[in-house]
Amino acid sequence: MSHLSRQNGKLIARVRRIKGQLEAIERALEAEAACVEVLRQVASVRGAVNGLTVEVMEDHLREHVLAADTDQDRQQGGAEMIEVIRAYMK
Repeated sequence: MSHLSRQNGKLIARVRRIKGQLEAIERALEAEAACVEVLRQVASVRGAVNGLTVEVMEDHLREHVLAADTDQDRQQGGAEMIEVIRAYMK
């Protein structure tokens, strides 16, 4: 069982909100809404995805680095986080 399962409901709720925001962008584009309206919605989605990313990153750090059982597990957890941060920052 993943440690994320402790917050699974909360994370799924965030994903569903993001999904709703994306659907609103799609509807706005289909309705040929003003570009500034679409840009505001895109900015909101970006913020929501960033918030979700931070939440999962924090959970990973707490579980796999700070609370790791062994130094090897801690090293692996840290290396995984570095890899994710590099991908995220591209």
